Amino acid sequence: MEKRSLSIAGHRTSIALEPEFWAALAELAASRGQTMAGLIKSIDETRQTTNLSSAARLAALKWYQDRAAASSAAE
Repeated sequence: MEKRSLSIAGHRTSIALEPEFWAALAELAASRGQTMAGLIKSIDETRQTTNLSSAARLAALKWYQDRAAASSAAE
């Protein structure tokens, strides 16, 4: 686990994720032209779960699933 501290919506928060999820979120943020803090803020604002770390993992998973579906549809 890798713990990072971020400022979102004017307050500091810490999130602990596996390095692979941090890498996936970095790719997702880059694809959207966002900073990591901006991405985490958008995840925080739209999450369906009480746990921000879980919401971040689910956002990364959904992004990969959407990419795979788009790739399959293009074939």
